[in-house]
Amino acid sequence: MPKRIFSGAPSETTAGYAKAVIDGTTIYVSGTTGRDKATGLFPPDAADQARNAFADVEDALQKAGASLANAVASRVYVTDLEAAEAVSPVLGEVFKDIRPTSTFLICQIPARGAKVEIEITASLAV
Repeated sequence: MPKRIFSGAPSETTAGYAKAVIDGTTIYVSGTTGRDKATGLFPPDAADQARNAFADVEDALQKAGASLANAVASRVYVTDLEAAEAVSPVLGEVFKDIRPTSTFLICQIPARGAKVEIEITASLAV
C-alpha cells in the first residue's frame, strides 16, 4: 500500500490529494507552487517562486527519506516565456549534478499570482 505524505495545505483536503506518495522505491511529489512561507504570497519574480517551490519539494522528499539528489524526473510549468527565462537558471543550479529527465511547459497555473509549478518524481533506489 502506498504511503502518503501531507504538508497540511488546505488545498490537499479541498482538492483531495497528497503532497507526496511513496510507492515502493518511487516518490511522486505533487505540483508545487512557490508561495513565500512567511507571507503566504507569491513573490513577483518567477525565479524566487521556483526557489520557494524547490524548498517545499525538498521538505516533502525529506519526509519521504530522500532529497532532491534522488530526483529522476522533473516537470516544470510556467505561465509565459519571461517566467521560463527566469526559471531556467534556477533549474540549472538545482539540477547541475543531479540531471533528472525534464519536461518544461508554458501553460496556465490555477493559482492567482503563481508563475511556476514544479512536480518531481524521485527514487529511493538512487
